[in-house]
Amino acid sequence: MNYQNINSETIDRWIDEGWEWGIPISHETYLKALGGDWDVLLTPTKPVPHGWFGDIRGKKVLGLASGGGQQMPIFAALGADCTVLDYSDRQLESERLVSKREGYKIRIVKADMSKPLPFSDGEFDLIFHPVSNCYIEEVEPVFRECYRVLKPGGRLLSGLDNGVNFIVSEDEKRIVNTLPFDPLKNPEQMKSLQADDSGVQFSHTLDEQIGGQLRAGFVLKDIYEDTNGEGYLHEHNIPSFLATLSVKPEEI
Repeated sequence: MNYQNINSETIDRWIDEGWEWGIPISHETYLKALGGDWDVLLTPTKPVPHGWFGDIRGKKVLGLASGGGQQMPIFAALGADCTVLDYSDRQLESERLVSKREGYKIRIVKADMSKPLPFSDGEFDLIFHPVSNCYIEEVEPVFRECYRVLKPGGRLLSGLDNGVNFIVSEDEKRIVNTLPFDPLKNPEQMKSLQADDSGVQFSHTLDEQIGGQLRAGFVLKDIYEDTNGEGYLHEHNIPSFLATLSVKPEEI
């Protein structure tokens, strides 16, 4: 079994156990979004600035590894034409559940984002990509595919892990690992993930993640940092995530 299949099955199991990122929004939250009262997350705690989206009414939005019925229903309530891609059956079931409950249409695609995306060139106006790159070995191909499927002027909103969580102990008080964290190359790191039922995860540098967006052709427009939302690092206000807004330049 390849690591992508391990991760999809692990996430399905987490959701069955009540994983917070697999709990779909309530009907009340959807109604608030219809009325203009809404927020979404790329990282654990900080809402994405509304200005990062522009006016998405009527725009084609791709939720990349964004299943779970948490963000896409909000975009649908705001009038977007939504597509969601994920490899977790449970996450996609949540998307179907909410869309049926609220009566909107959404295109649901089961696929692995580490492979070429099953979409046409220039198909989307905006890609919403919450923290998920930590579950794939190579991130730069993802950014190249995002660039390809976005229209000129299209926006990529990404949540990214900065690697801090991979070097600390479970109580977050000691440095116990070296970087990069790559369990496919380091058997001890794989054993630690298996012991914690953490799937197969990878650290990535800012060079890979921000540099990867720039090398794909994007222009970085804005950025913010975020914490885990709980635990020792959070208590000391140590960032472990960042979010970026990047734009595909208009054609000249």
